[in-house]
Amino acid sequence: MTGWRLSGYTTVRQLGAGASGRVDLAVHDATGTPVAVKYLTAGIGDDPSFRDTFRAEARLLADIDDPHVSRLYEYVESPAGAAIVMELVNGVSLRQMLRAHGATTGESALCVLKGSLAGLGAAHDRGVVHRDYKPENVLVTAEGASKLADFGIAMPVGEDSGGSVTGTPRYMAPEQWTGAPASPACDIYAATATFYECVTGRPPYDGRDLFTLRRQHAEDPVPTDLVPPPLHELLRLGMAKRPDERPQPAQVFLAVLEQVAADAYGPRWEERGLAELARRAALLAALFPFPDGTAGATSVASTRLGGGAGRFGHLRTGRARPALLAAGVVVALLLGGAGLSYAARDAPPATAVGDPESVAGTTVGPPAGPAPVTGTVAPTGTAGPPAGTTPTAPTTAAAPASPDEPTGGTAPTTPAAPPTSAPATTRPTVTTSPPPPPDRVAPTVEKVGADPTVLDPAGCPYGPTASTVTAVVTDDRSPAGQLRVSLRYTVEKRGGAVTMTSVGRSRFTGVLGDLPRPGSTTRIPVTVVAVDAAGNTSAPSPPLYVTLYSFCTPG
Repeated sequence: MTGWRLSGYTTVRQLGAGASGRVDLAVHDATGTPVAVKYLTAGIGDDPSFRDTFRAEARLLADIDDPHVSRLYEYVESPAGAAIVMELVNGVSLRQMLRAHGATTGESALCVLKGSLAGLGAAHDRGVVHRDYKPENVLVTAEGASKLADFGIAMPVGEDSGGSVTGTPRYMAPEQWTGAPASPACDIYAATATFYECVTGRPPYDGRDLFTLRRQHAEDPVPTDLVPPPLHELLRLGMAKRPDERPQPAQVFLAVLEQVAADAYGPRWEERGLAELARRAALLAALFPFPDGTAGATSVASTRLGGGAGRFGHLRTGRARPALLAAGVVVALLLGGAGLSYAARDAPPATAVGDPESVAGTTVGPPAGPAPVTGTVAPTGTAGPPAGTTPTAPTTAAAPASPDEPTGGTAPTTPAAPPTSAPATTRPTVTTSPPPPPDRVAPTVEKVGADPTVLDPAGCPYGPTASTVTAVVTDDRSPAGQLRVSLRYTVEKRGGAVTMTSVGRSRFTGVLGDLPRPGSTTRIPVTVVAVDAAGNTSAPSPPLYVTLYSFCTPG
């Protein structure tokens, strides 16, 4: 089915590919709306049992029409293959945002949780349990709003999982570890665990292996030490060990959140929280497939349930949905139990692209985040490239000389006029310029950043173990090539320094990485200092923080 294209859509470019298929950015011909089209691989899409399962799930998901859910528009089958069409979201994943900028404000974290509960509530109302809520599956738009994506392992409420354990360990509710039937309570637990990570920059439990994580989720107290006291009650409610002690349905918990937020931050908490999320998303706008924000503003055509001619079948369910659709850096198009997350455009390697795919218990793909486990609590090996580094800024070439300007040679001389009288006797004059004042101005360090901001210690196989630190350094006299720039850091009272390299004009980069395992997860302060040709030393930049885990991220 490599050459098959869904009729009614014009392909723009391929956004990604994986074990279960490929994803294309396409435009709906009738409306001009950009969408994501996923084509199932022949081996998966041709399996009748798989098609039957996904067709049933697509019927459920297509009826979820909520602004907080990335919507499924269409599922199409033909003799050539099968494809689904989903909404694109103009934004980045919450995982990308946390890795780039660290913990959010309390108000921003509340906004994410509010949007998540609204999206989960819409799914629960339709009888769908997500079962894999985590930062990778939350998309933050350019306006700061959040959308829920990736229903790849979703199940109807109350359906038995057959004893299998499916989900992402760092966010799985205690009962989910036992293979209990699908319940909205497990979604509420995972959303609250992600809320904790937003506020603190780290997951609620730091077990180094799946068995430790399982015990922590089931037995350890709900962590609140790093969270502002007004938010403690939300954590205790949402992460209660017993599912019947969590507020249900999601709308009930949402009402509790509204009251807590207003009491803690005042009536305008949401306005400030959304503005901060939008600001953080804007800093990652270069990763948007449509960085300029232009991605179409028309509605998707009405979908319908009907049969095609011959052997063609179309599942087009749901009512017409107006949508201001742009493309999302991470849009997860999950097919039954086989998922594919992709990064739009050719995103830099350091970008968190999404979760590894989980197909029949085998995990493949880039280890950008905690991978779902299926069927067993034993760790699964993952092969994939390590997190990359932030791309350096291109060097700007000098502008060519104007064709009207001389580019070399000797300027013509004007002959001197003949003397009209005998020259007077004069003494030669010598003109001297005062020496330049000594250089006493130190360089200026600004725009310091790091990607990613969460690291595994040296030797860990899955999570990133190195972070690229970038800085813009300027000086009144010394060019970039004469500046000495270094990043400095402290881990458990031991300091270190790394020389940074000029990568064009005033931009410098250095790599912080391969750090030894600390006794406990710690935040590393990183500053940048510059010295010019005259020996003037800048003040250290305000510290940014990189979190170093005391454990290896499970594969």
